[in-house]
Amino acid sequence: MSYQRPKGTADILPGQSELWQKVEQTARDILTRYRYQEIRTPLFENYDVFARSSGETSDVVSKEMYTFEDKGGRQMALRPEGTAGVVRAYVENKLYGPEYTKPYKVYYMGPMYRYERPQSGRQREFHQIGVEAFGGDSPALDAEVIALAKDLLEALGAKHLKFAINTLGDPESRQAYHAALIAYLTPFKDQLSEDSKVRLEKNPLRILDSKDRGDQAIVADAPKLIDYLTPAAAERFAAVQADLTALGISFEIDPDMVRGLDYYNHTIFEVMSDDAVFGGGYTTILGGGRYNGLVEELGGPETPGIGFGMGVERAMLLMQGQTATTSLPAYIVTIDEAGKGAALHLAHALRQQGLAVDMDFLERKAKAQFKSANKANAQYVLTIGESELANGTVQVKNMQSGNQEALAQAALEADFLNQVAKLEEAHD
Repeated sequence: MSYQRPKGTADILPGQSELWQKVEQTARDILTRYRYQEIRTPLFENYDVFARSSGETSDVVSKEMYTFEDKGGRQMALRPEGTAGVVRAYVENKLYGPEYTKPYKVYYMGPMYRYERPQSGRQREFHQIGVEAFGGDSPALDAEVIALAKDLLEALGAKHLKFAINTLGDPESRQAYHAALIAYLTPFKDQLSEDSKVRLEKNPLRILDSKDRGDQAIVADAPKLIDYLTPAAAERFAAVQADLTALGISFEIDPDMVRGLDYYNHTIFEVMSDDAVFGGGYTTILGGGRYNGLVEELGGPETPGIGFGMGVERAMLLMQGQTATTSLPAYIVTIDEAGKGAALHLAHALRQQGLAVDMDFLERKAKAQFKSANKANAQYVLTIGESELANGTVQVKNMQSGNQEALAQAALEADFLNQVAKLEEAHD
């Protein structure tokens, strides 16, 4: 019987995985500059962690989560996004304590799971790199997080970026808008999709994010939340815009943007690209916003928060055509079976010095081994034959310059780089 990977998943093979490592290392470098530290949370959590944070009426919770009952009868879920688990960890580990610097900045990277139709750049198992900053309510922090998103994407090679921002306001703003939205949508109740009929009763704001074309036509003329902001919420949004302008970040205000999860308030944003790899039109690569109130929702003290998540698969599409070229410092060729023991000893010694080394294990002739060394892009080929064994030496050849010398094996095992440096000096 032949087995295949589950639908909506992918095998990341050698050659590809090096590019993933490049993305991850680039992200770590950028995030460290902004003083974010890594946090790692479980791949699964109690179902209520996501239901309480993301909202029962969100598509993520109502349709897309992988849920299961464990052997103890507990309802669990594979994480569909990163923020809720990080907030749970923040509360459970009391990271809001006075001994911790504020804002408390963390980043995560890893797989997420949503049961949805697989498409380019989004699978059922997908990966995110995200950040969360707790304890800072300044509009300047909102702007800094968006600047971080820009630096991260540009470091990964993204071009043609578009920054869209909006505000969901404070509770008073949303309460006023809630009433206006219900008044607008109620006459259309019978024309709404079944999902949106339920949302009209529970969370009408969610209808604005509906994927149903009929719903979209109805909400096209709906009132905009930005017109119902309290003076304080409007002032805050203006401050975010001023900070972004001061940072030289161009942006558009999208009054229809609501994001897909219920925990957002105040500033929300998406970063899109119309790079040709996305097949035309703008595609969102990264999105996030402020979620004041979420820490309290999961049992913690009143704590403001903001963050974003970046889809790694979509970021990887920007790197299509790139290959990860690796150079092998040394390849050991043995002329006959007698040299295998010495080759193993030498390989181990060089690895102890921090060098990558390879050798033949297929009992091939020397000619085939030299071909493997060339294919591996080896910098030096070390050859051990009968005379080298007798003399305790190794033939060392620089594959770029062609320089070659017989060097003492013991000296190479003690300090390979110093010995090959002497080889180059001798031929200068």
